[in-house]
Amino acid sequence: MRKALKKTSKHKKLRDFLKKYKIPSQYLATNRRMISRAVLIGLFIAFIPMPMQMAAVLLFVPFIKFNVPVALAMCWLSNPLTMPLMYYMEYLTGSFLLGIEPEPVEMTLEWFSHNFDNIFIPLYFGTAIYSIFGSLFGYFLVNFFWKSSVHKEKKKHYTDR
Repeated sequence: MRKALKKTSKHKKLRDFLKKYKIPSQYLATNRRMISRAVLIGLFIAFIPMPMQMAAVLLFVPFIKFNVPVALAMCWLSNPLTMPLMYYMEYLTGSFLLGIEPEPVEMTLEWFSHNFDNIFIPLYFGTAIYSIFGSLFGYFLVNFFWKSSVHKEKKKHYTDR
C-alpha cells in the first residue's frame, strides 16, 4: 500500500493537474506523517453524525498539513450503508456510559424528529468516544504498519545482498 501511494503521487498526470490548478503538492504528499494525519482527521470526522463531512475535512486544510485525498476517503467510512449501524452503536455506547436507558429506535424520520432531544446527548457522547479513540487508533495503526513495512523492506534489501 505504501509503495502504491508513493507511485501514484509521482504520476505525471497528477503533477500536471496540481500545476494547472495551482494546488500545493504538500496536500498529496505520501509520507508516513501526512498519511497518518489524514487517517486521523478523516476517521475523526467519519464518526460524527453530520452532513457535509467532506467539507468538514477540508476545514482542517489551512491549519494542519495532511494528505487530503486520503482524509476524504477515510470520511467515506460512514456512508449510507454503514451510517445507521455506526450511529446506533454510538448511541448505545453513549447511553451505557452515561447510565441512561436507551430508547428503542425506529428507523423513521418521524421517530427521529420526535425523539431527537432524548437521544442527542447519548449519541454525541458516544460519538466523541468513537471519534477520539477510533481516529487515534487509526493514526497509530498506520504509523505502526508504515514503520514495519519500511523495516521489512530494509531487512529484505540487506539480506538480498
